[in-house]
Amino acid sequence: MTKKIDKTEIGWNLDNSYASLPDKFYTSMNPNPVSSPKLAILNKPLAGHLGLNAEALESEEGVAVLAGNRAPEGGNPLAQAYAGHQFGYLTMLGDGRALLLGEQITPDGQRFDIQLKGSGRTAYSRGGDGRAALGPMLREYIISEAMHALGIPTTRSLAVVATGETIRRETGFLPGAVLTRVAASHLRVGTFQYAAGAGSIDEVRALADYALQRHFPEIDSKDPERYLKLFQEVAKRQALLIAKWQLVGFIHGVMNTDNMAISGETIDYGPCAFMDVYHPKTVFSSIDAQGRYAYNNQPIIGGWNLARFVETLLPLLHDEQEEAVAIAQTQLKVYAEQFHENWHAGMRSKLGLFNEEAEDESLIDDLLKLMQEHEADYTNTFVALTFGKLEAAELFEAPEFTEWHSRWQERLSRQQQSKEEVLELMRSSNPAVIPRNHRVEAALEAAVKGDYRVLERLLAVLADPFAHSTEQAEYAQPPEPTSGPYQTFCGT
Repeated sequence: MTKKIDKTEIGWNLDNSYASLPDKFYTSMNPNPVSSPKLAILNKPLAGHLGLNAEALESEEGVAVLAGNRAPEGGNPLAQAYAGHQFGYLTMLGDGRALLLGEQITPDGQRFDIQLKGSGRTAYSRGGDGRAALGPMLREYIISEAMHALGIPTTRSLAVVATGETIRRETGFLPGAVLTRVAASHLRVGTFQYAAGAGSIDEVRALADYALQRHFPEIDSKDPERYLKLFQEVAKRQALLIAKWQLVGFIHGVMNTDNMAISGETIDYGPCAFMDVYHPKTVFSSIDAQGRYAYNNQPIIGGWNLARFVETLLPLLHDEQEEAVAIAQTQLKVYAEQFHENWHAGMRSKLGLFNEEAEDESLIDDLLKLMQEHEADYTNTFVALTFGKLEAAELFEAPEFTEWHSRWQERLSRQQQSKEEVLELMRSSNPAVIPRNHRVEAALEAAVKGDYRVLERLLAVLADPFAHSTEQAEYAQPPEPTSGPYQTFCGT
């Protein structure tokens, strides 16, 4: 018999600051119960960081909260309203299948949103059932935890609960699930678009003040340039985030403005995937027919989304619209510069370069061109360069690569650091493993059938991607050739 545990033993320490915003920004509502909740997976290390008792979360009472069958002590469940440019077209949206339970205050004073995804219909469901399937929720768990291990800012996954119910999708009936997502916040560019489109300047100001207090408390609340600084900080975080995506070959797949978090975290893992063979135009999403969110477009779309964000702030930047627009345009150029600085710095680290020289950009570009021409595996090419194991790949046999390699070695010889220091920099900059798409699919297929061993082993391998251990070698292998390109679908 399951041990009964009092809710207070779980460790909930919830605040509800988002509810202090005007009512327009959310709808309060109770969780939607499910019939037979069963814990599929629990992130025990994350639970401990949040100040939660993992054993208590596994109890009947804990699972009831994670399933949406009851609200946690101190919580104030609500669905957030926001808008979003969906592939370039603005739509009024909102949490159509998610509930913010509250904000957990950790033992060290940090604040994290606790959100249920797939928890049922809300005021913003627009005809949807508000539910989610087990496979996509486990997929978000795998990818978000892998991103965290790679050192990339991300929302995280606390738990997935199987609901015991089936949901209907185009592919048929699927087992349902609820994901518990942990985020610095769920403030999005689309939240500001909603405020600007459906509210007033005062409501945009209230949201901006809340964002400043929540994420940038170092900015003085009386500073006359605080809203400009808000944009600058958001842009700086996005420039770093997207550079980190590019450096590991991550493709988000659906960079709509409602999927861009003000905090600078990666959010909403739908049709995302990692590149195997390097090609800048790689697209995985089945619905991105025009390649809007292709790998090489991600930095550009980041700037486009920031332009939509700063448009909402124009009345707060300056009383004269022309002056406000001029300020915004200047700052958008800064974003582009910051992205390129971050990306080039990251690429230099991947090649073991500690300092910067004028020829570095061409050295990097020429390598990528060779990788594209010879259809080289993105991750494994850099691992091979790290350890000098230049074999078993068409790229390394090409005369053009031999010439490039000589240039690279000459460049390395001009810096003061030792070979050991170069090796350590490259080891810590080039992951041995990524969530290979075929490995993720195999784990999900087994888990949906009730076997979680494949998924658990994959998570263990991905937990320390820079270990370069013998156990990771198997998971570093690219997939076997297939008849068509790998496709992903929006998680439902």
